[in-house]
Amino acid sequence: MEALVHDSAGFYIDGTFGRGGHSRAILQRLGEEGRLLAFDKDPQAIAAGRELEGVDTRFAIVHESFSVLADEVERRGVAGRVAGILLDLGVSSPQLDQAERGFSFMQDGPLDMRMDTSRGMSAADWVNSAKEEEIARVLFEYGEERFSRRMARAIVARRQQTPFTRTRELAEVITAANPKWQRDKHPATRAFQAIRIEVNNELRDLEQALATAVAVLQPGGRLVVISFHSLEDRIVKRFVKQEARGQVFPKWLPVTQDQIAHSLRIIGKTVKASEEELQLNIRSRSAIMRVAEKL
Repeated sequence: MEALVHDSAGFYIDGTFGRGGHSRAILQRLGEEGRLLAFDKDPQAIAAGRELEGVDTRFAIVHESFSVLADEVERRGVAGRVAGILLDLGVSSPQLDQAERGFSFMQDGPLDMRMDTSRGMSAADWVNSAKEEEIARVLFEYGEERFSRRMARAIVARRQQTPFTRTRELAEVITAANPKWQRDKHPATRAFQAIRIEVNNELRDLEQALATAVAVLQPGGRLVVISFHSLEDRIVKRFVKQEARGQVFPKWLPVTQDQIAHSLRIIGKTVKASEEELQLNIRSRSAIMRVAEKL
C-alpha cells in the first residue's frame, strides 16, 4: 500500500481481487473521489466482489483476466489517468484450500485447476488430450521440471488405460515418474504448477497486462507486481528493466535523453517477506514485489 497508493483521489486497479484483502486496504487509503477497479477470473471471487460493490460506490469489479485491463480502462474513459496498478499473481489461498477446485496435490479432488470455472478447458481435459510432446514442453517450460519427458510418458501411458479425473491420480503418476526431488518439496509440485499455468494462460495474460499497463498509467503512476515463482518474476523483471532502460541505440550514435524513450523508473529494491510476516503467513515465503513508476 505504501508503494502503490500516493493519491487519495486517484483511480486504481487491483488485477486479482481474490477475497478483497488488497482492495479493502486500497479503499481505506482513498478519499471520496478515489476509485478502484478490480478484476478476477474466479466466479467465487466475483461473488465476493459484488458484495463489496454493494456497500462501496467507489469500487467496481469485472469478471475477466487483468490482461484486458486496457480495454476496460478505455471503456471507462480513464486511459492515461490511472494512478496505480497492483498485480498479485498466481493462485489464491481459497483456491488452494478448496479440494474441489483441483489445484492441490495435497488434497484429493476433481482435476480442474481452472481459475474461471465457468469456461475453458479443465486440467483433466488437457492432461487427457494433449500430445506427449506438448505435455513434456509445458512441464519443462512452466514447471522447470528436468524429468518432464519421463513424466509425460507416464501420464500418456496411464491415461490410455484410464483417463485422469482426480488430483491424487495425477500426483501419484508424477511422483512415480520423478526419480529425484527436493527435500521438503512434494515431487508433483513443479508439474502441478506447470499444468495450472497452461490451463489458465497465466504467463501470456501477464505479458499482455504488462505491455498495456504503461499506456494506461498517468505520469507518476505506480506499477506494483507481486510474483510467486521464478517464471513470473523473470517476466516482470525483464519488462521493468527494459522500460526503465528505454530504446537501445548503437554506442557510436549520438542521441539525446528524450530520444531514448524511457517509460518507467524502478522504485527501490525488490521486497520480500520479513521474518515477522513469514511467521504469520508461510505462503509469503516465495513472494517477490517489484515497484516501478511511470515517467
